[in-house]
Amino acid sequence: MVRYLRPIGPELPEVLAEPTPKEIVEELDRFVVGQEAAKRSVAIALRNRARRAHVGSEIADEIQPKNILMVGPTGVGKTEIARRLARFSRSPFVKVEASKFTEVGYVGRDVEAMVRELVEVAVEVLREELLEDVQPQAEINAEERILDLLLPPTGPLPASLGFDGPAPNGDAAPEAASEAEGGDGDPAESGRHAEDARRALRTREKLRARLRRGEMSERIVEVEIREPQAPFLEALSGPVEEFDVNTGEMLRSMFGPRYRKTEMVVPQALDYLIHEEEERLVDLRQVSRLALERAEGHGIVFIDELDKVTSAGDAAGPEVSRQGVQRDLLPILDGSTVTTRYGSIRTDHILFIGAGAFLDRRPSDLIPELQGRFPIRTDLHPLTVDDFEKILTEPEGALLKQYTALLATEGVRIGFESEGIREMAEVAARMNARMEDIGARRLQTILERVLEDLLFDAPDVEEHEWTIDADYVRKRLADALEEEDLSRFIL
Repeated sequence: MVRYLRPIGPELPEVLAEPTPKEIVEELDRFVVGQEAAKRSVAIALRNRARRAHVGSEIADEIQPKNILMVGPTGVGKTEIARRLARFSRSPFVKVEASKFTEVGYVGRDVEAMVRELVEVAVEVLREELLEDVQPQAEINAEERILDLLLPPTGPLPASLGFDGPAPNGDAAPEAASEAEGGDGDPAESGRHAEDARRALRTREKLRARLRRGEMSERIVEVEIREPQAPFLEALSGPVEEFDVNTGEMLRSMFGPRYRKTEMVVPQALDYLIHEEEERLVDLRQVSRLALERAEGHGIVFIDELDKVTSAGDAAGPEVSRQGVQRDLLPILDGSTVTTRYGSIRTDHILFIGAGAFLDRRPSDLIPELQGRFPIRTDLHPLTVDDFEKILTEPEGALLKQYTALLATEGVRIGFESEGIREMAEVAARMNARMEDIGARRLQTILERVLEDLLFDAPDVEEHEWTIDADYVRKRLADALEEEDLSRFIL
């Protein structure tokens, strides 16, 4: 018997607004060549997050992301796929190397540092977003403060002006004047106050117009700036994560900020005041709270070099340490509470993507418990000649486009013929086959070798148009290819 699910009606339009797996793969195709299986896996994982956001709250807590294990040689796109996925989804992203947790001095709780780093990234990203949101208001406030420095108010004028913001058309002047006229006392005295208000506002608006035209760039004003913390306070203000204490805020509240006056030209003072107003308008407590929520629900942690902490056979010597690192990772992958300087965070719904080359080890060499925390395994294949050719030309940030843009700044225009591109791709594949396979990174060393003379002589070269064909590539790589020890010329 087949039971059809109730179709989704118009009451859930938000689901349709989220990127579909096909759209996610198309976005990744703009930057990464090939590796379709890995792209499909991460696209499904990202789409499942959107689906979870629209299910009932009772079952939503039970739906955990399915962590992914990417297996493939270096330089084939493992890290780039995860990084581009996070950037596309605006998710907090952090990359760590599992082998670092085997260094001397690391203990079990230090594995939690990857989660703390994720929270730090989320705080910084969210802070930048909020700063961008408040920038227009910060610019308005900073402009008013600059005008106060250029034309300091005297006597009771600020109370009579009632000036609250910019008035490009001068509409504030009649209001201020009417307020001044409405005062009690001698009519003649009120008239003088009204005229003073009108004159002050006219002068202020003239200064504002000159400021916006850039005519005040040579004027010097005296600005009160906050002094940096003393070095010993900076040393003491590091995070004490295990106690969930932000010692920096504690010390600032105890000693208070210190200010000093300094002279600046108007543009420099305006930039400083804009920055100060942005910091004042952003609520850091709100940033911390929202950042924890974003890291908890949308964070992505990429754990590279997992093969470096595998152990084969009976554990002995350093193998014990490697197994210890794997066991320390278990509670984080399984879902636990980690204390940070901004508060506690649950790791249940963080997406963990593990990666490793696994050349002399296998994923089955991981302890069984850790294997179970990566239920989805995807293999990334080594790059072929066709892959190298596409990497050189197709991605938005392709290497050939980068070098073309760099030389264009010197007035040198270069063009790459298809035969020359193919020749570089074949050389890269041949080098990877005969030496260490470093994947697409081989193309960087080959291109530097091919364009070395042109990059060096570009400021002085007389010919401004160059064509890179197969003969040019062979000529530039001839010495390297003839050498028996190719590593002397190409990595």
